[in-house]
Amino acid sequence: MFHVGGARSALYNWATARQRGGEFVLRIEDTDAARNREEWTEGIISALASIGISKADPAFEGPYFQSENETRHREAAAGLYEAGLAYYCDCTRQQVTERTGSQQLGYDGFCRERALDFEAGRALRFRTPDEGVTVVVDLIRGNPEFPNAAIEDFVVARGDGSPVFLLANVVDDLDEGITQVIRGEEHLSNTPKQQLLWRALGAEPPVWAHLPVIVNEKRQKLSKRRDKVALEDYLTEGYLPEAMVNYLMLLGWGPKDDIEIRPYAELEQVFRVEDVNGSSAFFDIKKLASFNGEYIRALPVDEFVAACAPWISSPRAPWPAEAFDPAQFAALAGLAQTRISVLSEITAYVDFLFLDEPARDEASWAKAMKEGSADLLREARRRLAKAVWEAASLKAVLEETASVFGLKLGKAQAPIRVTVTGRTVGLPLFESLEVLGRERTLLRLDKALAELA
Repeated sequence: MFHVGGARSALYNWATARQRGGEFVLRIEDTDAARNREEWTEGIISALASIGISKADPAFEGPYFQSENETRHREAAAGLYEAGLAYYCDCTRQQVTERTGSQQLGYDGFCRERALDFEAGRALRFRTPDEGVTVVVDLIRGNPEFPNAAIEDFVVARGDGSPVFLLANVVDDLDEGITQVIRGEEHLSNTPKQQLLWRALGAEPPVWAHLPVIVNEKRQKLSKRRDKVALEDYLTEGYLPEAMVNYLMLLGWGPKDDIEIRPYAELEQVFRVEDVNGSSAFFDIKKLASFNGEYIRALPVDEFVAACAPWISSPRAPWPAEAFDPAQFAALAGLAQTRISVLSEITAYVDFLFLDEPARDEASWAKAMKEGSADLLREARRRLAKAVWEAASLKAVLEETASVFGLKLGKAQAPIRVTVTGRTVGLPLFESLEVLGRERTLLRLDKALAELA
């Protein structure tokens, strides 16, 4: 599944590429067979398309597949060895630990001067400079320096000759003409090693921008084991793609005019990666829902009705398909649109229309059905049986009913609302009664009276 952090990184790359007339490159790093399936690749492409990063756009390049460039990776590894910039090593992790006395310390350079040739099982290690520093030019974090003496002689090819990610990544970047890399800060520790490889291969490294980590409400890094992190899950729940894009763009960055809710086309124009904050970014579900509610309310009603389709039809809807009446739904859609923050909430607002009996909330029933409620329902039922079935008339009838019992309209509505809709909170009552119809309303009142009796 496509992590929301990956989606944010993609959006920042997309905005930067399009601003500068460049190209956004999608590369599938598929050399790990256990983590490589065709449907997962298609899922990435589909998820990107859902947030506006489409293969059809001239700014989109790829997808490239890392596995298809393995010959170049091996050539690069051989070139480093032939140039004396890498050497073969037959040390095991246990041997290194025994020599250094710690599992935390890196490789100790034991094989540097042994002049070993290639042999199955021997890894190829890059010969890191002993002196000086590697400076990373990072648009977000300044120019952090890494002493070369603290960087171990790292592996660039495994014992079977296959290059590791660090080398493959650099070779692919070189071949694809990458000039700027915008990625998560967890990769920052790899960057000095990659810069050393860039220069060893005779090229200047790209400009880097390492984005702040995204955290949950406990300020813990978002984890797929603990948090909801998949972009697809949010879209499936009913967050609009436009709202997701808007919110993700603001995770670590904000426009200087402080206008947060705005279309992507505007965000793209004002976004500057160098203005991204280096501090961790809080993924605030409540704020996301608020954004989503704003986008929902801005939809034309017919578009809102269409957007609700997955939640008012099988298999998600709790009513049989034949019970659904599009005209009834359309009659109340505009009222529901002003009340929901996530499209999946629509079901609970309108289920009373399409279920034989409303899905009753027992706590609401107990709260509403106080002493005297049966008398009120009985009087309301008598008056509603003769009322003109239109929202304004129904309101007048219930106002008259409330006055008989010395109640305000709000108090009198509660038992009727729970009887008809199953809940104490929902759409405006009188419009709901009008759409539900006289016959079904009176039938539900009769059932409630029988139960109270």
